[in-house]
Amino acid sequence: MFHKKMKTALLLSLALTSFGAFSAPSFAAGYTLNPEVKDATPALKQAAEIGVRTYNNPAMQNEANKDAILVLSFGTTYKDSRQKTIDRTVDAIKAAHPDQKVVVAFTSHIIVDRIKAKEGLTVPTPEQAMAQLKKEGYTRVAITSLDVIPGMEYAYDSAIFDLYKKDFKKMTLGTPLMYWMGQEDQRDDIAEFVKAFSTQFPKIGKKDAILVMAHGTPHPANAYYSVVQNRLDAADLGNVFIYSVEGWPHLDTVIPQLKAKGIENVILMPMMMVAGDHANNDMAGADDDSHKSILEKEGFKVTTYIHGLGENEAVRQMFVERADEAWQALEAQ
Repeated sequence: MFHKKMKTALLLSLALTSFGAFSAPSFAAGYTLNPEVKDATPALKQAAEIGVRTYNNPAMQNEANKDAILVLSFGTTYKDSRQKTIDRTVDAIKAAHPDQKVVVAFTSHIIVDRIKAKEGLTVPTPEQAMAQLKKEGYTRVAITSLDVIPGMEYAYDSAIFDLYKKDFKKMTLGTPLMYWMGQEDQRDDIAEFVKAFSTQFPKIGKKDAILVMAHGTPHPANAYYSVVQNRLDAADLGNVFIYSVEGWPHLDTVIPQLKAKGIENVILMPMMMVAGDHANNDMAGADDDSHKSILEKEGFKVTTYIHGLGENEAVRQMFVERADEAWQALEAQ
């Protein structure tokens, strides 16, 4: 059904033009419908939107361009970590696009409410941000995500794109931090991420291990963690294992592997944008059921590294690159 081959930006822009309102994947994407499909339906065309998505609204093509970048993040109530991670990443995106309006919205409505109650700070939800951009007369919006994998939160981002794209002249949606994994001549985001992430790894010996704590998700994208483990192994970084709080693999999946390798010292490190509740309490808390406590009961000496991915300069640069791709797709003719 699909023709899987990386195209040049020119070919992609031509594909976008030919599809009109139902656009093919743009810019950093690499998939177009098989040319043998002569009567592609809207459903087929939408199914082919893999990678950076683009929508051109035929009803608004005579409107003047007024552009904005919308940054979507889950958010956190941990103010200090928010400033060091989300805010610094958004600042880096702003620095890369100094002449454009950059708006931030949090996809967690609970966090939005708690920040408002605790700090008196109003952070918009994606829906509120879209309504405000429309009210202010913006006609083109590039959406970029601070999500790590294309799980449930990125599905929310995609839903926002689909629900609001016809309110604007043009809209694009970039990919999360990890999306492509080297399939069909695409780039390998996971290998790139491991290289960036490992810049914060300490040197470890044969009896040491780094346990990387992911969030986990009921979404099928939880399978990305297996690919991350594969790339960690391929990078020859020593004993580095990934586990998750709410998905698979679990901590008890990894503990037998640690014992089998004779590991004595464990470093716990979050693989999350921020160092919030999961990092401070689930991972490093003093309660008996924290990961630190569980590992200590199993006989390991445990140290913790409580810093979000947004504090890592190399990872921040990857998020800037994702924003750049969404912007370039917005600018593409």
